[in-house]
Amino acid sequence: MALHLNIEDLLSARTVESDRIEYKQGWNPDAIYRSICAFANDFDNIGGGYIVIGVKEDETTRTALRPVEGLSTKELATIQQKMIGFNNLLNPVYNPHLFVETVDNKSILVLWVPGGPNRPYQVPEVITAREKRYFYFIRKYANSVKANLEEQQELIALANQVPFDDRPNTQASLDKISMLLLKDYLQKVGSRLADQVGKLPDRELLHQMELISGPNEHIFPRNVGLMLFSEKPESFFPYTQVEIVEFPDGDAGAFYEQAPITGPITRQIERTLHFLKDKLVKEKVVKPAHKAESIRIYSYPYQAIEEIVVNAFYHRDYQQREPIEIRIYANSIIFINQGGPDRSIRLDAFNQGQVRSRRYRNRRLGEFLKELELTEGRATGIPTILKALKDNGSPEPRFYTDEDHTFFEIELFIHPAFKAKMPFSPDVSSIKWDLHGIDTILNQLIEYCSDIVGGIAEGIANKAYDADNLLVEITGTLNEDVAGGIAGGIARGLADNTFKVLDFARDASSRKDILIHLSLVNNANNFENYIQPLVSTGWLTMTIPDKPTSPNQKYQTTLKGRLIVKFLKLEKS
Repeated sequence: MALHLNIEDLLSARTVESDRIEYKQGWNPDAIYRSICAFANDFDNIGGGYIVIGVKEDETTRTALRPVEGLSTKELATIQQKMIGFNNLLNPVYNPHLFVETVDNKSILVLWVPGGPNRPYQVPEVITAREKRYFYFIRKYANSVKANLEEQQELIALANQVPFDDRPNTQASLDKISMLLLKDYLQKVGSRLADQVGKLPDRELLHQMELISGPNEHIFPRNVGLMLFSEKPESFFPYTQVEIVEFPDGDAGAFYEQAPITGPITRQIERTLHFLKDKLVKEKVVKPAHKAESIRIYSYPYQAIEEIVVNAFYHRDYQQREPIEIRIYANSIIFINQGGPDRSIRLDAFNQGQVRSRRYRNRRLGEFLKELELTEGRATGIPTILKALKDNGSPEPRFYTDEDHTFFEIELFIHPAFKAKMPFSPDVSSIKWDLHGIDTILNQLIEYCSDIVGGIAEGIANKAYDADNLLVEITGTLNEDVAGGIAGGIARGLADNTFKVLDFARDASSRKDILIHLSLVNNANNFENYIQPLVSTGWLTMTIPDKPTSPNQKYQTTLKGRLIVKFLKLEKS
């Protein structure tokens, strides 16, 4: 029988955490059965683990050392024969899933040990000894250790606490699991088991993947199977859906509800992410001052959105009749999930990225999502979100839950460069369109766009040679009427020679070259009439400001000057 995941992923610990995998060079039944017992007890509800025999561990990377050692045909037969008897020594009896895989042209043995339905389990400390002393074993980090008295008591208390997603659903029949959806999943993760769909009896394949449970006469699908491989999981888990509501004018204004997103959980995730990416993730390319390369910034980093959405499905309480809710505002997104974080986690731990949950609500579901590379694993969600926001220059998120941790709320704030504002609407009819009046309106416009000027490229307002990429951003904030009014006022208030100077000096130019461009003589009078006033208003800047009279002095159009040129070109068009 083929393994339900890609063997290369398992050997590289890519989709399964390394502390849930043990690599054994050879057959060591005493150590192996202590680990089988520990994985079956699943003390932290992390989904059990895997034992790979015939593989030596790379102590540095904690992955399989390649090429693998492998096992001979005789060794494989001996191990499988002995395990039949050893499995009966577990109390209660437990049978791990056994797979023979071919890697590097050699055979290895993989034991899949999911959390057992009849925990707690005991096993002899030395399973090969004549006199057998039984102990409870649990996993601590990457080791299988004896449970102390306190841990034993807690383990016994967990006996009837099977995670919800791993429980059989007595209201559903096996035909509610779509084998087409299951095959699609197996193909996506690269499992050879996909080839067995339609060849093996459905019941046998579902049993191998631990998607069904119960005696032969009463076999039911487990909840995780219905969540992932049923066309309508909402039939069994009411309101297992995503509801998206838009509030363009805030909570007090009108709102718009999208049609609920339903279907298998993986499909819900894909559709939700597709909608949010198209709707909210906008990109800008900017060139910061004093940097050779442009940078890309986003209204919201997609990686943060993806992590929040996937983790909402991973950690939600499917027994609650409440949807995953997403509220979209002009300058933020709020994600609300029913089933709050572990009560042991303080709210300030989220801001610090130090979230460490003891147990996981949907351990099996998480395993499937990791295989699809939709989530990285335990305790990575919040740090990933915080890093994505920081790398993008976005504000820190807001985390919130109530005193009883019944829900969890995350709010992402839009990057300042994309922040929605009240329209820029100066009273152009009252402006005196002289140098002072025009300079005043330009200062107001730049202040209105301060998040663009300062947030994207700090100090860029005074660096004309870095300003071109901002012109479209700034003028793009204006509606057509306002832009036309400003352009008309500037055109009426400025002499044509002013436009010629500002347009010509976009590339730093000497006073002589500027005056020649105006068909004027290079003398002090013309300099004072045509160049000096523009320097005084800040529309031109000197390239050597510390030495105004330097023979090498040149003049260059500033951000405000370039805005004037753009408005005048708009008026002429």
